[in-house]
Amino acid sequence: MADSEADKPLRKISAAFKKLAIIVNSPNPEVPVTQFSHACSLVSPLFGCLGIAFKFAEMDYVAKVDDLVRASSSISTLVVMMDKDIEADCVRKAGSHTRNLLRVKRGLDMVKVLFEQIIASEGDNSLKDPATKSYAQVFAPHHGWAIRKAVSLGMYALPTRAHLLNMLKEDEAAAKIHMQSYVNSSAPLITYLDNLFLSKQLGIDW
Repeated sequence: MADSEADKPLRKISAAFKKLAIIVNSPNPEVPVTQFSHACSLVSPLFGCLGIAFKFAEMDYVAKVDDLVRASSSISTLVVMMDKDIEADCVRKAGSHTRNLLRVKRGLDMVKVLFEQIIASEGDNSLKDPATKSYAQVFAPHHGWAIRKAVSLGMYALPTRAHLLNMLKEDEAAAKIHMQSYVNSSAPLITYLDNLFLSKQLGIDW
């Protein structure tokens, strides 16, 4: 029996982020915490597929997304969520929704760069180069030496490209389409989130 659409994580990710892109590209974007956190939760299995090198990212990302999912039951939009933290003077405190949002945004950005690199390295069965570049660009500047070293060692245990596609239940052609779709949809979302932090004078490098 063929795998159903529901069993194919890349397709679910692609569809969810297309909807978010429509919102952030609208004249007065208001991103619902419920919709955002649900889309982000669909990305979580990707980190698990990458093995030990991204174990830290998986654990951190999943925990932060879970917090946003819980917050969505009582907070309507990302702007409202941020304003509440600013009002409570807890933006930079560990566990604040806004701090967690910044960490989740980095996870989305890393996956975007990873997909860009995988698409660009067509024909290469190793994921080491795409994974190394995406980590170096997005996460490394925020990590201490010990984590960077652990990730570097973990890169040798990455799955092959073929194995990754097998785990995602996609062939090369379909995977490329859905990865590119995520790249296209996540770019305006990441820009929106960066601008949101900057507009509130919170910065994005902490």
